[in-house]
Amino acid sequence: MSREPQRATLAAVAREAGVSVPTVSKVVNGRTDVASETRARIEALLVRHGYVARGQGGAQPVSRTVEVVFDTMRSPNNLDILHGALEAAAAEPVEIVVGTVPEDPLGAAWARRMSAAHREGLILVTSEINTQQWRQFAEQNIPVVTIDPINLPGPDVPSVGATNFNGGMAATAHLLDLGHRRIGFIEGPPGAMVAIARLHGYHAALSQRGLTGDPALMMAGPFTFETGFSAALELLAREPRPTALFASNDGQALGAIEAARTLGLRVPEDVSVVGFDDINAARWSAPPLTTVRQPFAEMGRVAMRRLLRLIAGDELASPRVELATQLIIRKSTAPA
Repeated sequence: MSREPQRATLAAVAREAGVSVPTVSKVVNGRTDVASETRARIEALLVRHGYVARGQGGAQPVSRTVEVVFDTMRSPNNLDILHGALEAAAAEPVEIVVGTVPEDPLGAAWARRMSAAHREGLILVTSEINTQQWRQFAEQNIPVVTIDPINLPGPDVPSVGATNFNGGMAATAHLLDLGHRRIGFIEGPPGAMVAIARLHGYHAALSQRGLTGDPALMMAGPFTFETGFSAALELLAREPRPTALFASNDGQALGAIEAARTLGLRVPEDVSVVGFDDINAARWSAPPLTTVRQPFAEMGRVAMRRLLRLIAGDELASPRVELATQLIIRKSTAPA
């Protein structure tokens, strides 16, 4: 039994026609501002690839879609990232389909499903992607841009993130400026790139003051409230007790504040706490949380713009983009 040929992406049609993806999109959607010879060449290719239905009314518009895939939908940061991506996609216009990472370690079936659904590209958020998965998407002509990937299969994989190292330095330096010297650190998952960068920032800030990190003041675990709570309980029970805690994300930091309360300690009078991310709950916590703000919406916008450039066949000046973080000082930190 013969298989139906796969429909090419608009980017492939554009390359074959020798024009840009926006020009192909104009023809697909019935715009008239395309030269007649160019229009005829594009329409012929669209018909060949199954993009255009002939009949009353001529060419029928075809929706362009990309997919934004999250590791989970539990993080409050995901909505900000998605909001930014939607804003950038609306300018094309391109529709977004939202999903979560499937259980497909090799990526072959996943890439085939995306190709069959005519997805033009993929944004992968805070997930792991291995070399074989990356190859499967490349073979299906589906560009991929990652946001805060857990790992990178190679230096050429397009990615968008924040200055996690600088943020880790800024948070630790803030506590040092307040006179704290025994600063506990609650790390994220040890294999995650962002967790490693924040840990290195912590060590760099200590080193600049002639201090070294004490392994007895460090614990690691998932980016969750529960991790922060259990790690802080253990760290704050040690003697001498740390006077400050730097948690690798706000969920952990909120867990640390609750642990301090459980032990009868006041924040920030007895122990200062700093987080990382600046989720909405950071402003609503008691006390409001000092934290490092990540520009999540802008990360979504930048990732979508980079993906659309790849779909159009353009080259990126650099595979990696890092957006600036900002230390937001609230009431969970005070002098030692």
